[in-house]
Amino acid sequence: MEKENKEKALIYRKRLTELRMRLEEVSTAWTVDTYESLVSFFVTILPKILDAERCTIFIIEMGTDKIYSKYGTELKGKVIEPPRKGSIAGQVIESGRPSINNNLNQRTGYHKQVDSGTGFVTRNSVCVPIESLTGHGVTGAVQVLNKLDNGTFNEEDRDLLSKVASYLSMSIENIIINQEILRVSDQINREVERFDKGYFLDSRLVAESIAMRQVLDLVSLVSASPVNVLLLGENGTGKELIARMIHNGSEQRDNPFIAVNCASIPENLMESEFFGYEKGAFTGAEQLKKGLFEAANKGTLFLDEIADMPITMQPKFLRAIQEREGGRLGSTKTIKYEFRLISATNKNLKEEVAAGRFREDLFFRLFAVEIVVPPLRDRKEDILPLALTFLDQTSKRFNKKVGNLTSEVSKLFEKYSWPGNVRQLQREIERLVSLTPEGASICAEYCSDEVKGKASEQHETADVSGKNLPEQVKTLEKREIIRTLEETKGNKVHAAVKLGITRQGLYKKMKRYGIQ
Repeated sequence: MEKENKEKALIYRKRLTELRMRLEEVSTAWTVDTYESLVSFFVTILPKILDAERCTIFIIEMGTDKIYSKYGTELKGKVIEPPRKGSIAGQVIESGRPSINNNLNQRTGYHKQVDSGTGFVTRNSVCVPIESLTGHGVTGAVQVLNKLDNGTFNEEDRDLLSKVASYLSMSIENIIINQEILRVSDQINREVERFDKGYFLDSRLVAESIAMRQVLDLVSLVSASPVNVLLLGENGTGKELIARMIHNGSEQRDNPFIAVNCASIPENLMESEFFGYEKGAFTGAEQLKKGLFEAANKGTLFLDEIADMPITMQPKFLRAIQEREGGRLGSTKTIKYEFRLISATNKNLKEEVAAGRFREDLFFRLFAVEIVVPPLRDRKEDILPLALTFLDQTSKRFNKKVGNLTSEVSKLFEKYSWPGNVRQLQREIERLVSLTPEGASICAEYCSDEVKGKASEQHETADVSGKNLPEQVKTLEKREIIRTLEETKGNKVHAAVKLGITRQGLYKKMKRYGIQ
């Protein structure tokens, strides 16, 4: 039953996300500014045509039936919300019939309430309904106030305003629908955020693909126990984010999460960094320093690029995690360690062991559970949701408002292989936000050459031009083998699987084309 509920929840989230993206695309594609400019033009021109002082356009808010002023002369941000009963605009919208009212300054009504708030004195008005051209009844009303030179409105003014209202109708309807799209889109965004917080342990991980769902299932399982974990995957796939998810889902969540990049620590500083040192232990040790093992006590120690740990450091590291103890440099005191170990690498540790670059005993002690994080090219369903997430984050960070991705950019993103994975996608979005003009949509012209594929297309054309068909086939086959080997970081087994040939077949082709 629990599994069935989880599957239903995932389907629900996927549908929400798809609908959200569609709504955002529609909202971005419509040129609402054009409609609003047209309506604002009518507000400016109508008083001149009818020899009056002011004009106000009211619309009905979809879903609530509330009437409010969308545009008006000298409203300056003030919103008028006339009731359906007791106000001229409300009565016109309710009845669907025009109304001429003179001598209003001598009568009580809602207009007196508005006058007290605006400082304006309403003497007379002509108000006509704005009727939907698509058969949805009245969508609003347009009201013109105060005939100049103490004049009064007549049937000729009413008929002229009714003609103008028919031209206003389509613009008003498009604005109403667009506002509803934005409202529904915002509501769906909140639903997705609420779902994410419940299912993804408050993480920023986007996981629409089956491959990443399977990773999340493993994360959920290992988080419940203090087992050591090894995360395997290419650079930029989000291994540290997954390590933080495991920590946040464990009983150690309120204790430290210490992240260390083993490749960034010089070999001569490795021991002092992990074990710490006492004051005066060596030249330059001016004060006591706790090591990373101590800092991670009761929490989680995340070791990124574990395969790059120097072979000379590995025996000491093995003893520390095996015996759960060690000592600072310059001290004879033994310190007990208690932490969960999560390691990560983009290399094949078994091959590193076979090559003598990684100790076998440390390999078997390092982890009990292995989680493989797939590259972005193997989880195409995650590309656009990730791109939209980064777009929102980057826009806020750059304090810049831009539109959505155009369909052309979306197609480019889905076709591209993303060798730099999620990190490269984030960099591409940052590039696009910085180059796109304020308020404009994200267009393909601002994409990098790698994503647009221009450089590779030109290279391919140059390579095969002037060759006969067998020569072109050999050139393209060689290029595809090299590209796949680069993608798999030289792993020939994985490359053979991706190419759809046997490992022996791959070796023969590599030898034929002189590929090392």
